[in-house]
Amino acid sequence: MSRRRLKPDELDLWRQVARTAEPIHPAQPRPKAPPTVKAPSKPEPERAAPAPIQHFKMGQKAARGASAHDVLPGLADRMKSQPVSMDQKAYGRLKRGKLTPEARIDLHGMTADRAHGALRGFILRAHGQGKRLVLVITGKGRQSDDEGPIPVRHGVLRHNVPHWLSVPPLVGLVLQVTNAHNRHGGGGAYYVYLRRPR
Repeated sequence: MSRRRLKPDELDLWRQVARTAEPIHPAQPRPKAPPTVKAPSKPEPERAAPAPIQHFKMGQKAARGASAHDVLPGLADRMKSQPVSMDQKAYGRLKRGKLTPEARIDLHGMTADRAHGALRGFILRAHGQGKRLVLVITGKGRQSDDEGPIPVRHGVLRHNVPHWLSVPPLVGLVLQVTNAHNRHGGGGAYYVYLRRPR
């Protein structure tokens, strides 16, 4: 909206209206603030220099070896608690290391993603070739030097391989997974007993 200058007759009219108008809220005088008396300033106490922060590591005071918060049973206990799906007699021979694996794969040094793909391809090929018993070598895992407050399971592949074998697409091909006998790698390897090809 543009402003325009009032003409002299409009200005006279405006002044007459303004003289007769009564304000809605008459201006009230502001109460005067009491004079402020400045209190005498107290001398600030001298601050002591802050103590230097000492070097620390996360979890350094945590109790070592206490795994009260780790409620998942150990891998060996979980493997033993699995039901036996294969023939009991053959399973006994397998546990004693009397059966010889027909093929093997070594997953040492692989990342979890790479090992998962390699394991999947190996099991699919072995099943397609009609093999029944294969050996999957995972290694036992490295102990890390930096033990933090959060527990970390050692042997990522050793813990993941049984899970990978129990989910699609491999679950339909695998009949039994168990720890290998010492002559075939012990706790760092698994026997995988495959179903017969259809």
